[in-house]
Amino acid sequence: MTTFAYVALDSSGKRASGFVDANDRDAAIATLTTQGRMVLEINEEAKSTPQKKATSGRINKGDVALFTRRMSDLAAAGLPLDRVLQVVSEQSESPRLAAIAEQALEEVRGGLPVSEALAMYPKIFPNVYTQTLRAGEASGQFPEVAGRLADFLEKEVARRSQIVSSLTYPVILTAFAIGVVIFLLTFVMPKLTAVFADLGGSLPASTQFLLAITNVLTHYGLFILGAIVAGGLLFKAWVSTDAGATARDAFFFRLPIAGPVIKKAVVSRFARVLGTLVYGGVPILESIHISGMSAGNRTFTKGAVQVENDVREGRSIAEAMRDAGPFPPVLTHMVAIGEETGDLPKMLGRVSESLDFEVDNSVRRIVALVEPTIILTMGLLVGFVVLSVLLPIFQAQELVK
Repeated sequence: MTTFAYVALDSSGKRASGFVDANDRDAAIATLTTQGRMVLEINEEAKSTPQKKATSGRINKGDVALFTRRMSDLAAAGLPLDRVLQVVSEQSESPRLAAIAEQALEEVRGGLPVSEALAMYPKIFPNVYTQTLRAGEASGQFPEVAGRLADFLEKEVARRSQIVSSLTYPVILTAFAIGVVIFLLTFVMPKLTAVFADLGGSLPASTQFLLAITNVLTHYGLFILGAIVAGGLLFKAWVSTDAGATARDAFFFRLPIAGPVIKKAVVSRFARVLGTLVYGGVPILESIHISGMSAGNRTFTKGAVQVENDVREGRSIAEAMRDAGPFPPVLTHMVAIGEETGDLPKMLGRVSESLDFEVDNSVRRIVALVEPTIILTMGLLVGFVVLSVLLPIFQAQELVK
C-alpha cells in the first residue's frame, strides 16, 4: 500500500486535504470518488527517512518564532495545514521542535486542529499562542494570524537579544570588580597583616577597617556564603507566592531609574499581546485575560482581571482601564480611539511600537551610564585598598626619619 496526499472538493464544494492509502494512484482516486470527493490534486507521499524523536533538548523563543514564520509562509502559499506541519518539522533546526512538530502532525492527521495539537505542549506553545492560532483557524485567516503571531514573537526575541547584548559588558565588569576586591581582601591583605604588626604604631582608620573586613571574610566567609544562598532560596520561595510576586513586581515599578523603563516594557508587551489576540478573532474578554497573564507582572495581571470584570458588566475597555490603576494614559487613550474607530488592534500596535522605541532609547542611556559608573566604582575600591596598604608603610618611614 502507498500513501497519497490529496486536495479535493467534498460534496458541499468545500476544499479539503488529507491522505489516503491505496495500491496505486488510480485506486486512490477511485476510493476518494466513492467517498463523494472530487480530486483536484493527488501525489504520492514522499518517503522520509525515519527520524529518532527527540525527547530532550532546549527550545528557545527564536526557534518558536522561526517555526511560526514558516507556518505562516507555507499556509499563505496554499499548502494544507498537515503538509505545513510536515514541511516545518523537516526544516526545523531544533531536533526537539522537529519531533514535537511530527507528533503534532500525527494528531492533526487524526482529526485535531493544529492549535489543539500544539496546545499539548504548553511549555513550548503557551496559551496566548494556541488561542491565537485557534481563532485564526475558526475565522479562516490562519496565514494572516500566524504571520501576526510570528511578528510578535520576533519582536520579543529582538528585545531580549538587545537587552542581553547591552548588559553583557556591564555584568562582566561587575563580576570582575567583585572578583578583584574579594581577591585583595582574602589573599593579599591576610599576608600583609604580619607586616603591619612589625611596623608598629597605630594603623590608619582605613587600614583598620580593611583588616576588620578581611578578618570577617577569612573566618566567617563560608557562613556568609551559606547565609546568602539560604536568603536566595527563601526569597525564591517567597516570590513564588502570590503576595511575594505582587510585592516584587510592584517594587520593580518603583525603582528610581529602571522602574519607568520596566513599566513601559510591560505595557508594550500587554498591548502587543492584546492586539494580536483581538486581530486573530479571540473574544475580547478572553483576550484581556490572556494578555494580563502574559504581561509578566502581577500588578498588570490583577489590573487585567479588574478590567475583564468591568467589561463583562458592560463598560468600555478604555473606561475600565482608567479605573484599574496600572494602565497609563497613553494606552487608555489609544484604546478609546480604537474602540471608536473599530480598529483596536491597529491602535494597540501603535502603542506597542511607540513604547518599544522609548524602552530601546532608555536601555541605551542606562547602559551608557552604567558602564562608566562600574569602572569608576571599581577604580575607587581598588584605590582604597591600595591606599590602605600603603599608608602604614608611609607612616613607618616617617617614624624612621
